Amino acid sequence: MTPVPTETSQSSFAETALKLSGKSDDEARRTGAIDRADDEVEALFAQRYQTTASPAHRAVWDDSGVPIDLFSFAAKPTPPNVAKVMDDSIAVVRRRREAGTLYDTAGKLNTSLLEELGSAGYWGLLIDPQYGGSGAPFSAFAPFLTRMTVVEPTVAGLSSVHGCIGAVDPVRTFGTPEQQQRFLPQFASGARLSAFALTEPCAGSDLTALRTTAVLQGDDYVVNGEKLFITNAEPGRTIGLVCLIEGKPAVLIVDLPDVEDDRFQLRKYGIYPLRRTTNQGLIFRDFRVPAENLLRPPKGDGLTIAYHGLNLGRTAVSASAAGSMRVMLAEMLPWANYRSTYGAKISTRELVLRRIGRLAGLIVAADALTAWCSSLIDNGYRGEMECIIAKIFGSEAQKEAAIELLMKTHGGRSFLHGHLFGDNVHDFLAPCIYEGEGEMLGMAFFKSLVKQHGVEFFEPIGKALQQHGIKRPNLANPAHLWALREPIGHYARWWIRKKLRGSPAPQIPDIPEKLRHHAEFAANFLRRSALEISGVMRKHQLGLADRQCRMAEVSARVQTAILMLCTSLYAGRQTDEVVRAAGDCFCQDLTRSLTGQRPSDQDFRAVTKLGEAIRDGGFAGLAGLHANEILMPYDN
Repeated sequence: MTPVPTETSQSSFAETALKLSGKSDDEARRTGAIDRADDEVEALFAQRYQTTASPAHRAVWDDSGVPIDLFSFAAKPTPPNVAKVMDDSIAVVRRRREAGTLYDTAGKLNTSLLEELGSAGYWGLLIDPQYGGSGAPFSAFAPFLTRMTVVEPTVAGLSSVHGCIGAVDPVRTFGTPEQQQRFLPQFASGARLSAFALTEPCAGSDLTALRTTAVLQGDDYVVNGEKLFITNAEPGRTIGLVCLIEGKPAVLIVDLPDVEDDRFQLRKYGIYPLRRTTNQGLIFRDFRVPAENLLRPPKGDGLTIAYHGLNLGRTAVSASAAGSMRVMLAEMLPWANYRSTYGAKISTRELVLRRIGRLAGLIVAADALTAWCSSLIDNGYRGEMECIIAKIFGSEAQKEAAIELLMKTHGGRSFLHGHLFGDNVHDFLAPCIYEGEGEMLGMAFFKSLVKQHGVEFFEPIGKALQQHGIKRPNLANPAHLWALREPIGHYARWWIRKKLRGSPAPQIPDIPEKLRHHAEFAANFLRRSALEISGVMRKHQLGLADRQCRMAEVSARVQTAILMLCTSLYAGRQTDEVVRAAGDCFCQDLTRSLTGQRPSDQDFRAVTKLGEAIRDGGFAGLAGLHANEILMPYDN
């Protein structure tokens, strides 16, 4: 669904708060720039689809209660033309794998493979048919990434880079009809694969530190600067280049030359993950780009464009993690059934069975988030807060699966060349950084969660303090109390209403009793969170921006409750009893993380019973997945 432009009335709450708290003008300006970019992305969506109308935000703040219907969407059938492209693409990769022609002599994906995938329609899945694509709904594309990850994770990753965070989304969303006609057919066919060049040596999470510039000279922009850590950056490809034009961030669509020259060079470096593709730096020296390649968003600037596509990529992280964890589980089971200690197979040991059950729970939760976030996007929602949860969980779950479950089950052999863990450990860990480092995103989630509440109740208090020159408010001082009477009265009325009335009990659909219990617990936790979060804001006031640890902790608990609600509802819709049991066991773990309770013997029995069912072939999610030989030959 195409975002509908609308007006936004929110001011830069972060910038105002920082100025009032005594921060430097430069820090307030930089933070305000990011805040305004966020507002401008919001303005691309109709009000009913913006962050304040999102299920995560409403679950905490709405007086009408948790919108359960927005936490679970029924799966829709994939259009036949899209399904054919997906099946044909999977078949191409499988055939290549069996023939041993996936990689070239350098161990990278073969160029001929990428071309064959283009012929199958793979690179045009997210592009409209009028430009040669198949127009896949994102709710079909995201779980397809899980399927492709199981077969070849790098091919899945390149599809996300190209279609979600590369040049496809910026041109599709912000390009003029002429730009779309010029670029999208090439993207759809794979004639020009794409990437997005944002990060610089001094600009990562702080996007206001950009240094790459573009100066208009005649009919061209002349670009100077350097980009770093750009996946899929190769000669002959097309990038969305974020640069400064007249001091403001902008995005140019840049066709990279087929060969390096004095004006365009690659910066090569050793990097552990992404070994099957490229991740390089780009150096531009008086490099000319046609002025007609500048994207002009209806609101905002280049940061608006950069922020827009991130939610697709964050959902893709969860989808890919669901695939990678399936491969890990498939590798764990044969070894657990083969390896014996003290006369018994380790697949009979409680600790190993618990690992198997835990991994199944992580997979079901990642599937749930992938389905949820992609459906929200298809339904027109921005999905900022929800996709942050998907990214953080997907990357952290994959890390846990690799280190705590896969590695510890396989033991020292995990570090041998040729082993799934040893060969891919950096790829398993790197998503914790991709699309935003997890804890930084957790604070971004908190900021989105409290922004409207802060604008409505706390910013007026801060402005009143500034207006009356009050640095240390004391409500026992009649003058202070009188100066703050209106904003404090407004807040007090909200607090009393929330305290006395709360919000209606959640209306959980008809799902198995255990999963219903988890959904009710999570929904009630979210209902009660508003007063606690407001209390944190009230306690720290303008100093909250410096309380990163507190923000991260509160954010993590709210995310956990949302994850629990989403997983329980998703598992409850499934007919597979193993999936339901995995959802139940995982939600039990989440409950304990929120309450501090210790697991009971019954909890241990449930997860080990789940492990036994999966050990004995009961997890349909592993269908068609083949593990390596138990004692496979290792490289020297």
